[in-house]
Amino acid sequence: MNYQLLNKKFENVVRWLEVRDDEGRNLKPEFQKLMKQFDGQIKKLARLGPSPAVARDEPNSLKAIKAKRTKGPRKLWKEFSPVLYTEKLAGAWLGRAAACTLGAAVEFHDVRVMKEMARYSGQAYPPVDYWTIIRDPWESRYIKSKRRDYVRKNLDHIPCDDDLTYTLLGLLILEDYGANFTTADIGKAWLKYLPMACTAEHIALENLKARVNWKTAGEKDNPFIEWIGADIRSDPWGYAAPGLPEKAAEMAYNDAFISHRYGGLYGSMFFSAAIAAAFAVDHPLEACRIALSEIPAKSRAYHEFDWMIRQAPKIKDYEHAIATIKKRYPDMSGVHTIINAACTIFGLGIGGTDFTKVASQVVAMGWDNDCTAATAGSIVGAVVGISKIAPHWYKPFGDRCRTYINGHEWFSNQDIIRRFASIALRVWQNV
Repeated sequence: MNYQLLNKKFENVVRWLEVRDDEGRNLKPEFQKLMKQFDGQIKKLARLGPSPAVARDEPNSLKAIKAKRTKGPRKLWKEFSPVLYTEKLAGAWLGRAAACTLGAAVEFHDVRVMKEMARYSGQAYPPVDYWTIIRDPWESRYIKSKRRDYVRKNLDHIPCDDDLTYTLLGLLILEDYGANFTTADIGKAWLKYLPMACTAEHIALENLKARVNWKTAGEKDNPFIEWIGADIRSDPWGYAAPGLPEKAAEMAYNDAFISHRYGGLYGSMFFSAAIAAAFAVDHPLEACRIALSEIPAKSRAYHEFDWMIRQAPKIKDYEHAIATIKKRYPDMSGVHTIINAACTIFGLGIGGTDFTKVASQVVAMGWDNDCTAATAGSIVGAVVGISKIAPHWYKPFGDRCRTYINGHEWFSNQDIIRRFASIALRVWQNV
């Protein structure tokens, strides 16, 4: 369906209301009539629920999800090696931060705009280093940072971003509640630590503040249940369960259920499992193949992720990726789990174990490119380790990372690695 056309028609209705109101027409009755019609349609669509096939093949309970999986390796290491893990975790965390920061400067920029920025500033495109110019440099970003903070000459820490904030919120949750935390614990942590959120997370957080039970906080008045928000929260669970994709997916489920359902849940479970697997394999796409075994085999997400993984080796570059994605998903929101998963997986296919190529190609695709690049950076970083990532990506950060978590604005990067290592060791001791 052509949702862009629907949006344009809605915008035209608003514009005509504005024009006639400005011309002195009394449009209050018409306005109230339209509002009533819209409210009625929203309630009708919310009550409608998914198709019978989706309801049958895409459960929202963890037990039912597990019952619909394919067979897969649930444990990839024989034992936990602190030295190997630390090398790979440093690659995953700093790779995530670097790719996210590269994308954050141009989040949702049109490809033509990014190309013009690169041409004007004399940079390569796709970018192989941080941007040297940025739009609206003094505009705030996630409360704590200014957009100018993401430019190469101003980088002296990891600037604030929701993708990275959620990773470190996950660290705090693991420390507060342990690796067997519940969705109820997630709700408590959000109320304690989050001053703001976006889309599905915003609705769930507001529901929690209104004392809606955690079991339904993600469903009530939430049309974003299959958007990307849950899968950008995937990383801490993969970091806490290296080589244990099933355990990572379980934690991802318990986190994602607070705000997402169906494909929104599965995207988070898939990428958490992929990150966990990435610690134990030699190629990012192999991690993705393993991750497929943690979501329902007949789900839409499985079908699309499987197609992406099979297609990825054939994708030549970011332009080929864009054309392929637009052909398959012409009307999908740019913030949907599926379309952004395609960017991440195609980027991993193009770049393989070359961190710079993965990050640059994913960012060059556009869409929600701080999120997609961050996830790709995390996966390839875990595969290759910090020693295989060029220092120009992480040296500018020093030892500081900034977040908007209540009471935890600043983190030490070395401390982040140490704290995750402590958690991962405890997880493995209980395998």
